[in-house]
Amino acid sequence: MTEETPGFDEQQQPDVPSGAPSDDAEPQAAAPSREEEAAPAGDTEQNAALVAQLDQARTALNERTADLQRLQAEFQNYRRRVERDRAAVKETAVANLLTELLPVLDDIGRAREHGELVGGFKSVAESLETTAAKLGLQQFGKEGEPFDPTIHEALMHSYAPDVTETTCVAILQPGYRIGERTIRPARVAVAEPQPGAQTALPAEEGTEQADGENKENGGPEEG
Repeated sequence: MTEETPGFDEQQQPDVPSGAPSDDAEPQAAAPSREEEAAPAGDTEQNAALVAQLDQARTALNERTADLQRLQAEFQNYRRRVERDRAAVKETAVANLLTELLPVLDDIGRAREHGELVGGFKSVAESLETTAAKLGLQQFGKEGEPFDPTIHEALMHSYAPDVTETTCVAILQPGYRIGERTIRPARVAVAEPQPGAQTALPAEEGTEQADGENKENGGPEEG
């Protein structure tokens, strides 16, 4: 009796342990590697570095902003100082020019007082006075005003019974100013109150006045 040989279409299946996974089973998820476990720690360090850089950028921006504000303030102060100095230089130049013209203006004033300001000379003189006024020149000094040593220069002195304080009684040369700046004081003649104007009553008048008072009060008592 011959043994039957298994056919080629019948293949023996290997014995598979019961606990082993079959080929048809779904593959399980692979365990995370060490690099993937270290990834969150790396992100935290990177975020911290970015925050530090952002803080540095904000600090630098605040410093540059403060520097810019300081430079703007310094520029504004410089511009105001330059404008102030420019105005002072201009005022000084105008004052010097008008100071040189004061003798000419005095001659024009004297010619006007004597009636000699006529014809073409009058037109030129008035044009000069108008131009000086446009530049800010102002004339001051009038008879009868109180004497002020800050704007008046007394050249003559006298006493008068009709004044109660030191008074300018004659203007010898008018004064001139530019704004609040006096470039020449007014040269004047002054008069003071007459000394001894208010003196004591004479002896007889004083005695009569005393007697009248005594009569009104009933007179002295008799002994």
